[in-house]
Amino acid sequence: MTINAKPNITLKDKIFAHIEASRPYTVIWCGLVSLAGACIAFKDFPPPTTAVLVTIIPMMGWTAGLYLTDFFDRRLDLIQKPHRPIPSGRIHQNEALAIGGIFATLGFLLSFLLGIYNVLIVFPVAVLVFTYAKFTKSQGIIGNINRGTVIVAAYFFGVFSTGQPIESIPLYIWLLSVMFFVHDTNSNLVGAIRDMWGDKEGGYKTIPVKYGTKKSIYISLVLSIIYMSLIMILINHFNFLQYPYRFYVLFFFAFLVLCCMYLLIFTSKKEIDRHKALVAHKFFIAERITLASAFIAGMIHSLMLSILIFIVAISISLIAQRSLRKRYEFMEKT
Repeated sequence: MTINAKPNITLKDKIFAHIEASRPYTVIWCGLVSLAGACIAFKDFPPPTTAVLVTIIPMMGWTAGLYLTDFFDRRLDLIQKPHRPIPSGRIHQNEALAIGGIFATLGFLLSFLLGIYNVLIVFPVAVLVFTYAKFTKSQGIIGNINRGTVIVAAYFFGVFSTGQPIESIPLYIWLLSVMFFVHDTNSNLVGAIRDMWGDKEGGYKTIPVKYGTKKSIYISLVLSIIYMSLIMILINHFNFLQYPYRFYVLFFFAFLVLCCMYLLIFTSKKEIDRHKALVAHKFFIAERITLASAFIAGMIHSLMLSILIFIVAISISLIAQRSLRKRYEFMEKT
């Protein structure tokens, strides 16, 4: 089956389709995680050029992955989401591959401005992104683990920007990667609940498809308890935060957002539907932006800079979700 672009697509339609496909409300997360890794490794805000590169390069790679995923999901999206950019014809399937390739290539070339480890990590990331988009996304926990591993790579991309030998990287930095892994595995699971109905029709074997929404939410709750506990254990044991009170303010806010998400789900009188699942995932996106920002605030000297990073990141996420998210997930009049 070939999905061709519709004739008479205006430039405005095309631009907006690519904004939809790039999902700015989710892309910013991997950039923040990479920046957080750099801040933790530098024990302060990295040099400006390094900070910009470790933020935008993972975002380019993530965007490339989104285009690739949309390319492989184009037949599945025809079942329940025909309004999305590729199945609707606003973006040709080959165009999606080309744009994704441009982002991936540009990110790879820019990584040479950092260090050899940053260049080398691009290759396993490319494999992880391809295997997720092509194979593991539809295979339940394997797909969730795959996605969790990608965010770990983004974290280490920031860590490696210090240029220090791998053997000299402190133990707590390695252990923090486990926290980010569990967190994003969990986030991917919650996102799969939103897609459960279309995934089921398309033959995908995700955890929500296999076990239903209730069991999936309980699994998510357990994962949340694990990564929140890991954060507290690592911080209290290694005492690596430069400004712990700043961290705890944002961490507490992230915890409250997470509680609101589970409260929304567990107080639902009816079985959770796609709309409520989307709202739950919106909460999770706000939580993860806040959590990554908490680590940045807890490490860098400039309070104003840490506040600015958080405000810009959460604003982009919330505005983009309000403007794009619902119409991307559901057919609406425009």
